[in-house]
Amino acid sequence: MAAPTARPHVLMMSEITADGKLTLKNGASSKILMKYMAHETEILLHETRAAYDAIMVGANTIRIDNSFLTVRLVPGKSPLRVIPTSMADIPPDANVLGPDAPTVIAISEKAPADRVAAIRAKGVSVVVAGKEHVDLPLLMQILTEQFGVKKLMIEGGPTLNWHMLHNKLVDEIRLIHLPFIVGGSDTPSLVGGMHINSEDEMIRLNLKKYYMCGTNLVSEFDVLYT
Repeated sequence: MAAPTARPHVLMMSEITADGKLTLKNGASSKILMKYMAHETEILLHETRAAYDAIMVGANTIRIDNSFLTVRLVPGKSPLRVIPTSMADIPPDANVLGPDAPTVIAISEKAPADRVAAIRAKGVSVVVAGKEHVDLPLLMQILTEQFGVKKLMIEGGPTLNWHMLHNKLVDEIRLIHLPFIVGGSDTPSLVGGMHINSEDEMIRLNLKKYYMCGTNLVSEFDVLYT
């Protein structure tokens, strides 16, 4: 039996409403809800960023939120920003392509050459991690071996969260609970992806800690894979 490939320790961190939603509606920015986080919780988020080597979000989150993904409210170094986008379809004026922190754009071999060239022209690193789609286990290996990433946090949307969990790449989950109900059958929730067929496919968690951070409840889980 082959030894498991080295990969970073991965924390998934997200704000979430009482009914499990990330935004107000499909296509809306998560920043609308994040502005209701307590200041203490904002500090917790930035302290977590400062404690990690890299931070990853999906390209759709970048298109909607256009986040900087930097450390701002506390002292500390901004983490390496990692954006998987199979076809290199990230806006050329995206803030993560700016000089505020180093960035890695992960693409597939199918990515159009002109888009890749435009990204490289911004001075960021581009890595090929898959033939038709970004292979997340391969990307984790590349981040470990080529960029020295030992601890990675995800602030992703439901698609990236699903693929990371489905590939058994998430070790911990930290949730910032917001006291709102949003509703909406198509409103993005913490994890998207395919419907499961039975309880055997559920991803089990172990609640290890919960506490108040300002006015927000924060819960922390270990992810249990069978």
